[in-house]
Amino acid sequence: MDVNTPYGPSLGATVSAMLLAARARGTSLITRPSIEPEVTETARFLADRGVLIHFDAQGLHVSGSDWIAGGAFRVAGDRIEAATMVMAAAATGGSVRLDNITAAGFPDGLTRVLAAAGVVLSDTSSGGVRAALHGLLGAVEAVTGPHPGLPTDTAPQLAAMLTQGEGTSLISERVYPRRDTHVPGLRAFGADIRADGPVIRVRGPVRLRGAQADAADIRAVTALLIAALAADGTSTIRGTFHLRRGYSRLLLNLATLGAAITTVPGGP
Repeated sequence: MDVNTPYGPSLGATVSAMLLAARARGTSLITRPSIEPEVTETARFLADRGVLIHFDAQGLHVSGSDWIAGGAFRVAGDRIEAATMVMAAAATGGSVRLDNITAAGFPDGLTRVLAAAGVVLSDTSSGGVRAALHGLLGAVEAVTGPHPGLPTDTAPQLAAMLTQGEGTSLISERVYPRRDTHVPGLRAFGADIRADGPVIRVRGPVRLRGAQADAADIRAVTALLIAALAADGTSTIRGTFHLRRGYSRLLLNLATLGAAITTVPGGP
């Protein structure tokens, strides 16, 4: 099974293929798989459960079984959710300590972009990571790419953070061509942002104002949340149901840090 796409290897398709192959008869070969941490964590989980699985030059080999053992497994911290928390803290001029993830858990491409903007990650003695802004938040030029590059799933949050950066930032999209759905929502907050094809241009710092905005997808929601936290006044974001796809504790974690967030049962 080939899990490549016109935009590169698919993480979701790779994980789905691995899970199916783990229960299929015989040995399956997954060609051109994604090598992102979620894939290697899934492989580690399956191997711990007794599934024969290994990578080589051909791809990913999975020997299926009719029965998979149970047991305990510690899931690594979510690098995308962690990055979102870091960018929210930086956009509001604060710092944050995150548990269950270390600085090494962030892709090199993301770490470099954050450092260029003035956000430094350092490991804590308790096994977590601390993110702090050193000086003023600055503009950057960034390009998304396959792991360990800058994840495309962090580009909208990065754009929201950079509305508070000094200067003009450029974020070039090289993975997912429709990564601009957050642009209209950020404009509603007063952001100076525009999309020029695959390039998002952000000028800052801008004093954002509370707004009503619609989120079209999961990453746009997180970008608008960051803008709302940095904005003056109260904001209403419609489309937060997208968070259920991958941010089970994001709102709770932000509230723990002091964010005044109210959800409306049965609302948007």
